[in-house]
Amino acid sequence: MSQSGLKQVIDAQTAEPGWKGLYKVGGITALIVAVGPLAEVLIGFLPGVARLTQRTVTVIDWFTLFQNHWFLGLRNLGLLNLIGAALLAPTIFAIYSALRRDNEAFGAFGTILFFLGIAVYIASNRAFSMLSLSGQYASATTDAQRSLLAAAGQAMLAEGQTRAGIPLIEFASLVISVVMLRGKAFSKATAYAGILGNVLLIVFEIILASVPAFLNVGLVIAGGGGLAIMTWYSLVGRRLLQLGRL
Repeated sequence: MSQSGLKQVIDAQTAEPGWKGLYKVGGITALIVAVGPLAEVLIGFLPGVARLTQRTVTVIDWFTLFQNHWFLGLRNLGLLNLIGAALLAPTIFAIYSALRRDNEAFGAFGTILFFLGIAVYIASNRAFSMLSLSGQYASATTDAQRSLLAAAGQAMLAEGQTRAGIPLIEFASLVISVVMLRGKAFSKATAYAGILGNVLLIVFEIILASVPAFLNVGLVIAGGGGLAIMTWYSLVGRRLLQLGRL
């Protein structure tokens, strides 16, 4: 960062010291979210996890998984993503605060889109609803009750396994990354990591929705995008902690 750019940020912090706490919290949550994919991978390597996951073919299989391994059932329906979405709230507010002097209009636009995407994703997730249904199914006493609960569970699976809200989150993150590139608060490396990661993830979403035959290629693209996004959150977290100490 240039001396003039650094001075601008320092002046902003001196004028508004109340933002420092938000920067620190946002930096910490960004670093936590950055290691989220590693947690997913580690859970996947635990003994028996792959076998249990592969056996969830029907709604009854899901009910059985929830009854015997409730945490794994929640994780397979996006529990860690829900936690990550909640943790990102202070991070995105802190990013907006740092960017608003560079481009307040597009910074606000990206922030609003991000929270809309998170709201849609959380509203469409059915992990805890499936946990509740599995308990009701286990305690059902008649075949009629079990049939109704199975039908409800099938409908929830169809809704909960969609990626509603995620493309909007990725597009919003792309907008925020472009604003970073044109501003002074974050480094160019941070901005380019965000742009690369979100572009690759958006391409994956397009392949997943339009060309499922190329899913294997899409998964490779998604893997590269995931690594770039982990780098983005790490750099953002470190920068926000620096701003909090200025």
